[in-house]
Amino acid sequence: MVADLNEAGAEAAASAIGHGALALPLDVTRQDSIDAMVAAVAAQCGRLDILVNNAGIFDMAPIAEITRESYRRVYAVNVEGLLFTLQAGARQMIAQGHGGRIINFASQAGRRGEALVAVYCSSKAAVISLTQSAGLDLIKHGINVNAIAPGVVDNEHWDDVDARFARYEGLQPGEKKRAVGAAVPFGRMARPDEIAGLAVFLAGPDANYIVAQTYNIDGGNWMS
Repeated sequence: MVADLNEAGAEAAASAIGHGALALPLDVTRQDSIDAMVAAVAAQCGRLDILVNNAGIFDMAPIAEITRESYRRVYAVNVEGLLFTLQAGARQMIAQGHGGRIINFASQAGRRGEALVAVYCSSKAAVISLTQSAGLDLIKHGINVNAIAPGVVDNEHWDDVDARFARYEGLQPGEKKRAVGAAVPFGRMARPDEIAGLAVFLAGPDANYIVAQTYNIDGGNWMS
């Protein structure tokens, strides 16, 4: 089940996956939308075993220019939305009585602050902390909660980030993205497919004894 605010994008992703994949509308800032998504999965699939919490948005500004509107928007998706989607999924798994897996997406930005990215960085640090707390609380129900902290990934998200850095730092389009990729010890940004494998592993039986951890996939940017 591919759930997204962008319904057309979800449909396209489900179609590309094939093999019975279906798309669902989801707005993680609305509890009724979260609950409807979980209920739809349970109804159509018979149960919910794995939840990947991957909704997230980005904004940036110097500390003196951060607005409450920007703060609330980022936290509504990255923290509140993640927490209450996790909660709804966990409640369904507990009711089923067979355990499950919840995989949250943090970021290397949650490992350290950045001068222009205070709100986003702190939101992803909150994801790491929520993963620890939820992991410790839910393992008694057989629900493993873990997280992935990607580094810089070459996708449309970083195209947007690059444009924002260009505005604040007076750079040419693409300049920040090239510099950030070259600074990764591996020598380039990650591809999206290089992130997915860890999510598959954490969802599978070989990760049975892994609880409340956040794993870096960042080409060597952060060591922990």
